[in-house]
Amino acid sequence: MKTKARYFAAVREITGKQEETFEVPDKTTVKDLLLILSDKYGQSLRDYIFISGAEEPVSHLNFLLDGNNVSLMNGMKTALYEGCTFAIIPPVGGGSAE
Repeated sequence: MKTKARYFAAVREITGKQEETFEVPDKTTVKDLLLILSDKYGQSLRDYIFISGAEEPVSHLNFLLDGNNVSLMNGMKTALYEGCTFAIIPPVGGGSAE
């Protein structure tokens, strides 16, 4: 099945892409796609996404599936589906304390 991945900020810099489309097997999960991406883009992406020495994502990133945060779905076990768009969203900073 086809799924689209969208990248922002540091992930865009690491991949050199704003988005790309993948052909993945049925029943592919969010975690599976993160592992596919880290295999494709190497250690720098793996270090950015995953806790050091583990296959669990760092807590400061948000992962969205068609605009919905996967933490409100089935977490890393959330299944992708045909035509979905997956996004990795880094923390947003800036603004004024006033």
